[in-house]
Amino acid sequence: MSTTAAAKLTSSAERAQMPNLSVDLAPNAKRELILRNPVMTASGTSSNGLELARLFDINRLGGLLSKGVTLKPRRGNPTPRIVETPAGMLNSIGFQNVGVRKLLSDVATVWETWDVPVVVNMLGDTVDEFARLAQVLDGAPGVAGLEVNISCPNLDVGGVAFGRDPAAAARVVEAVVTSTTLPVIAKLTPDVTDITVVARACQDAGADALCVANSFVGMSIDVNARRPRTNRPVAGLTGPAIKPLALRLVWETANAVDIPVIGCGGIVDGRDAVEFLLAGASAVQVGTASFRDPFAAIQVLEELVQYCRDNGVTDVNDLIGALQVD
Repeated sequence: MSTTAAAKLTSSAERAQMPNLSVDLAPNAKRELILRNPVMTASGTSSNGLELARLFDINRLGGLLSKGVTLKPRRGNPTPRIVETPAGMLNSIGFQNVGVRKLLSDVATVWETWDVPVVVNMLGDTVDEFARLAQVLDGAPGVAGLEVNISCPNLDVGGVAFGRDPAAAARVVEAVVTSTTLPVIAKLTPDVTDITVVARACQDAGADALCVANSFVGMSIDVNARRPRTNRPVAGLTGPAIKPLALRLVWETANAVDIPVIGCGGIVDGRDAVEFLLAGASAVQVGTASFRDPFAAIQVLEELVQYCRDNGVTDVNDLIGALQVD
């Protein structure tokens, strides 16, 4: 047998062992959001995916999240904006972005040529801004869904984050849902007493899925200067340090709602992804790990596939919520 023929047989055998990896993130939405596999990037950790596309086939991913976008461009916070911490990092970027119009004209035109679904992370200072963003993005080529960042301040009520108030979170989600035909994912903040209350409010308001969760609030102090190490006293903590906390929130949320949950927080390898799936997540987002290794999301995917093969899992959906609790 020739080397070429042997290679073809090996490839066929590998395909035969490939588990079904596709997941449906919006089974009840007006438009579908089906991922070829449950591994996505997390918003703000890979810009808009253009840089990653230069390194590997971006279409191998299940989905890609854009950098958070606003109606108008934002310069973001002054430096220092990122500080490394044990098993994680603090960031205080301040939602620097080019604005939705430039995003659509300069970036979405590239997304349109990709096969991977791109979900736009969006944020506003008021409910009306969220609605207007949804209207602008609705039907835009290259945009497969919206991730509503309700962890940002609500200027209508003195700067309190929308996601900390179930009623405010519901108003934002409802405004977006009624302004778009795209699937709507609500990204929840962990900075609440009971995340399930907000999760149910978002579900009742029409969210198709939930992302759990955003960064945790933390801080780091320079003891010599006696000043915070970031431009503001507190910043968002991400990375492996928050994984057990995020995992618990995913488990609680998945048991409280009837819509898909996306797990996010400290995922660095395939076994991390499996943990989130077992806890009830239908998909996962890889974020901070990409700063250390831009191939992190691909590695997570490959290790997830290997786990399925090693454990006789023929459909990744069989892992979702399969945690056994006595």
